[in-house]
Parts: sequence; structure tokens; C-alpha cells
Amino acid sequence: MKSTSPSEKLLIDEIIQAAKTVSVATRGLSVGALIKSIRLQLGMSQKAVAKRARVPQSTVSRIEQGKSDVTLSTLNKILNAILCDLVIVPLLRDSINVIRRKQAKKVAENQVRYLKGTMNLEDQQPDQRFLEELIKQEEEHLLHGPNVKLWEE
Repeated sequence: MKSTSPSEKLLIDEIIQAAKTVSVATRGLSVGALIKSIRLQLGMSQKAVAKRARVPQSTVSRIEQGKSDVTLSTLNKILNAILCDLVIVPLLRDSINVIRRKQAKKVAENQVRYLKGTMNLEDQQPDQRFLEELIKQEEEHLLHGPNVKLWEE
């Protein structure tokens, strides 16, 4: 896997920051609630939105009430009808480095657990500090080695 350039990292960081800002600004409102709020502030009825979007009024109603799983195509039509653009951005739950470190720890712990199990079969009881050091070493190996090993489980 090719390494990420500094400009790509900056772009991802900017997108993540913008997505977090939007996430906070929407205050957990659903897409349907946001559509309804915009529609009402524009002074449009559901019927007018439906006509402009070329969808049934019942579809607009179900989406606003959160009673329907909407397709991207329909959502785009409705948003165009209320003069909005659709932006879909992945929002990382943690930073890239934190996600990679957590995954490396998980994989390292599984590998050491397997090793410990095989040692137990041979009636060998490894020292806990030894196991912790093995986990740390394996984490570093996974973080600095080929990315394939990091995500194979």
C-alpha cells in the first residue's frame, strides 16, 4: 500500500474538521427534521416540495417524520427542490493514528493470547510483564510493518 502524502493527510484533516463542525451544528437532527425546518423557513408546503422534486407528497411526509429509509436519488431530488446540495462525508470516530493504534493493540493482544494458550498447553506460565512487553512490541511491529497485517483478523 502506498504511503499517504502530507497534502492528502491535510485534506483528510480538513474534511474531518468540517464534518465535525457540521455534526455539532445539526445538533443530532435527522435529515428529515432538517428538511422540514428548511422547508418551513422557506415557507414551502410539503405539496410544493413534492411537486418540485417530482415525488409523491407522502414521500416527503414520511422522510420528514423519519418513517422512511430514503434513497440517495430521492433525497437529492428533495434537496434540489428546497435549493440545497447533498454532501456526504465520512466522519471518523477517532483520528487515523488512534484508530490504527487501537487496531494494532487488538491484533497484538489476540496474537499474544494465542501464544499464551499454546504455552499453557505445554504447562508453561508466562510472566504477565513479559506478555505486556510482547503486546507492545507486536503493536509497534504492526504499526510500522505492512498495513495488510494490521487489518487481517
